[in-house]
Amino acid sequence: MRVRRIFRPSLSSRLAPFGLGAAALVLAIGLVTALPRNLFGSAPVPATLRAAAGDALVIDAATLKLGDHVVRLLGLGVPERGQGQCRDSAGATQDCAAAASAALARLVAERDLECQVSATDRMGRAVALCSAGGIELAASLVAAGWAYAERGAPVALSSLEAAARAEKRGVWAGASSRAGI
Repeated sequence: MRVRRIFRPSLSSRLAPFGLGAAALVLAIGLVTALPRNLFGSAPVPATLRAAAGDALVIDAATLKLGDHVVRLLGLGVPERGQGQCRDSAGATQDCAAAASAALARLVAERDLECQVSATDRMGRAVALCSAGGIELAASLVAAGWAYAERGAPVALSSLEAAARAEKRGVWAGASSRAGI
């Protein structure tokens, strides 16, 4: 004998698992769009960063730390640590990157620092044109031969680099291996 059902399960009870999935999807989309994009990144970078004399930390020849913000100098390329050996005026060999970092440290020592932020890079660092006591840092490093102008850098940096190369200053001095430059 066949059992007859008087009541059929309603359509909503048959679709309940799909409804839970749809509700979870809507909730997930709502959370993703409601949360700020830089929730786990660094703090928003103001247009101008300042540091009092002695408060800036030199990370490498192109990177400074000003308080909570890491700042990369605009248009500047520097040798990588351990990849190039330079000779000083006395003919002694030194690491080009260490010498370039030391040159930047001398430029910022005991000077107030101001950086005009123009962008952030893919690592979240502020990219800025920085000056210490009125001395533009990137231009000074390139002119001294401790850095080079990156592709797309201001034309002034390229001409300063050409002059430093011609006069064999900094990394361009003496017969040295210039790997990474």
